[in-house]
Amino acid sequence: MFGIATLWTRISKIRERFTPIQLLVSTYFGLIVITFVLLCLPFFRYPGVKVSFLDTFFMAVSTISVTGLSTVSLHEVYNNYGIFLLEFLFQIGGFGVTMIATVGMIITGQRISLHHRQLIQVDMNQPRLSGTVRLVYSVFGLMMVLQFVSGIIFSAYLYLTDSLYDLKSALFEGFYIAISAVTNAGFDVTGKSLMPFRHDYIFLLLVILLILIGGIGFPVLIEFREWLFLKIKTHGKGKYRFSLFSKIAFLFAVIFFVVGAILIFLSEAGHSFVNMPWGEKIITSLFYSATTRNAGLQLDSLTGFRTTTLLLFSILMFIGASPSSVGGGIRTTTIGILMLYMMAFIRGRKNVNIFGRRIGQDDIQKAVVVVNLSLMLCTAAILILSFTEKASLISLVFEVASAFGTTGLSLGITSSLSLVGKCVIIILMFVGRVGMLYMLMLFVSKREQDFNYKYPTEKVIIG
Repeated sequence: MFGIATLWTRISKIRERFTPIQLLVSTYFGLIVITFVLLCLPFFRYPGVKVSFLDTFFMAVSTISVTGLSTVSLHEVYNNYGIFLLEFLFQIGGFGVTMIATVGMIITGQRISLHHRQLIQVDMNQPRLSGTVRLVYSVFGLMMVLQFVSGIIFSAYLYLTDSLYDLKSALFEGFYIAISAVTNAGFDVTGKSLMPFRHDYIFLLLVILLILIGGIGFPVLIEFREWLFLKIKTHGKGKYRFSLFSKIAFLFAVIFFVVGAILIFLSEAGHSFVNMPWGEKIITSLFYSATTRNAGLQLDSLTGFRTTTLLLFSILMFIGASPSSVGGGIRTTTIGILMLYMMAFIRGRKNVNIFGRRIGQDDIQKAVVVVNLSLMLCTAAILILSFTEKASLISLVFEVASAFGTTGLSLGITSSLSLVGKCVIIILMFVGRVGMLYMLMLFVSKREQDFNYKYPTEKVIIG
């Protein structure tokens, strides 16, 4: 007992030396290591199937980052126990390790320490420490109910409409699709993704809705729920004030979804959409506008799309989902704030205003830094892959955007990547899940501080 107490004391002292961001990133890496060990166990694979350590580690990173890229065929490697393990890990990777840990502590009646609340604040991208535990519990409950209800709906749909599914298969497939859509995991365990359902418009609309809900941002969902309850309670007379984050996140999520769908429709109207009915053209455009922003599910072989469309997919994957969601990428609010800043600059305005509020200068600086460094990272990755891989440039750009955006779509080159190529994609998936901003702050010491002195200003010629 004395030895355990001493060890715990030493661990606590070491932990105090690190910032919450450093601890959070370290926790995700530790979780990847645990996942790697679990996936190495033959219990979760079919008998006789062997997977290299690098491919298993690739799979571990892809699982925890809920990316969906894989160097092996999941339906040929992992048995039902392995698929159940992956579904469980999707939840941890999508919701975040601190959310799962917090819910476990609440259920077991443990006290949530201040240090743990700081980790929640960092992981959930919250500006304030107060209310973080309540947010975690509310989000977890809401998302689990959503997965359960949608899983039942999908299972019932498959069982009643498709003779190929018995009750057990329908439940397995239905809940997997629900979990994969909500957590934006995108792993293909059948080898067909959603191709068998491409003509089931209602089915696809529900999948699109789940993808959008998973990527809109947890705080947005909670505020929407509170608004809805207030309207019901006051018979539509109550007024609810949404936060600026929720307004911006929702606005740009809708903009990127609608504009993306329109551009996909225009790009493929004279190509792969030529022989499609109008309804199928619209549904397919909406689906790919949603799935490229993190889900990774697909209806067709992506090699049939124009290069223009593939580049558009890459841009959407690079942007990704909203902060505090299950998705990755540079995030919608980041690119949104950058766009607002450019519009203000062109108009000669010093302040960036929206919805009756002014966006802080520090948020603008963060957006500029995140976008620029993310572009630099992805460009460097493309240059390295163009040297090490035997694939077309569009395939490499697509693969890099998919990994950084934790989307999981691919033009079929993932399994043929070289050792260096796999390592590059692993890094991109990890950075895309944790976030470029947190990766930068990972190297900031707890003792460093910003001293409030200023040097004289001098103009520099730009442009």
